[in-house]
Amino acid sequence: MARIEKIELRMVDLVPKVKRTDAIQSFISQETPIVVVTDADGATGLGYSYTIGTGGSSVMRLLADHLAPRLIGRDADRIEAIWHELEFATHATTIGAITAIALAAVDTALWDLRAKKQGLPLWKLAGGARDRAPLYTTEGGWLHIEAEALVEDALDARAQGFAGSKVKIGKPSGAEDFRRLEAVRKAVGDDYEIMTDCNQGFTVDEAIRRAARLRPLDLAWIEEPLPADDMDGHVRLSRSTSTPIAIGESLYSIRHFREYMQKGACSIVQVDVGRIGGITPWLKVAHMAEAFDIPVCPHFLMELHVSLVCAVPNGKYVEYIPQLDDITGSRMKVEDGHAVAPSEPGLGIDWDCDALKARSIADFTTEITARGG
Repeated sequence: MARIEKIELRMVDLVPKVKRTDAIQSFISQETPIVVVTDADGATGLGYSYTIGTGGSSVMRLLADHLAPRLIGRDADRIEAIWHELEFATHATTIGAITAIALAAVDTALWDLRAKKQGLPLWKLAGGARDRAPLYTTEGGWLHIEAEALVEDALDARAQGFAGSKVKIGKPSGAEDFRRLEAVRKAVGDDYEIMTDCNQGFTVDEAIRRAARLRPLDLAWIEEPLPADDMDGHVRLSRSTSTPIAIGESLYSIRHFREYMQKGACSIVQVDVGRIGGITPWLKVAHMAEAFDIPVCPHFLMELHVSLVCAVPNGKYVEYIPQLDDITGSRMKVEDGHAVAPSEPGLGIDWDCDALKARSIADFTTEITARGG
């Protein structure tokens, strides 16, 4: 692999395609840091990550001041060595979201470059378990949406072949959550999955109480019921219910995932490339979960996660939340409710370069070379 000669940094801000609300917040912005790596052969790899509206400027400064300059002159194919070097260089700010988001943008760019130079799509390079994966949709299940609309969206998704629908919970009373979910279950029947997401909105006792209330609905899982750092609370909850407990979108270290799995604090892993620090640690978590016989159902980033879910044998679902349409030329391919892994070399995301440049925020657009950025 040739040496890295240039790094381009930019950030685009994407407005959510629909109104998105959950138990603790509303989403009004997706800051999207982008890293383009160019090697001595002129080959490029593009990587990205995201925030949910805050922290993007801090990510970009970390990239420009501390991470990107360290890439110049490195062998781009030594992805494992580069990831660990960058993590160590930022050890004073790990483990945490800002550093992980920055690392993810770099790491995905290097994997994109490697896959392109080997002429392989990411899903094959990273494992090649299968070429498609079932979808479930979240876009019609936000907390502000009334029961009638939840039912309509779930029926439409089922008709398209989707495996399930996610409904946000965390209304002031458990009875209200139950009524909304019960309406969906009655409409879709027993053969369609209903996922729920609490977005860390409950205390342990309230989560235990609501899980018991919702048990007759046979939910696929209860996601992020408690603050992500409440390990003991998740253990208590998991022991109290037969409904699977899903965690992972707010974890930033492979060791945190190990502790959750070792202690029986979860039964679904939702490791997120943009939060864990890139493809390199994502694969470690996925393989570790396989050893615990735990399925992987990653959070968000469907255009990237489709390839990773298809790469590993325990990848179960891709979460359907379109967000890159305004900066890509084509969408993720969907057939009979399944996300189809891209066949093109690299990440397989059809970036619209003109749209990226037009939407880039000037203050965070930087080029770094051996001669200085």
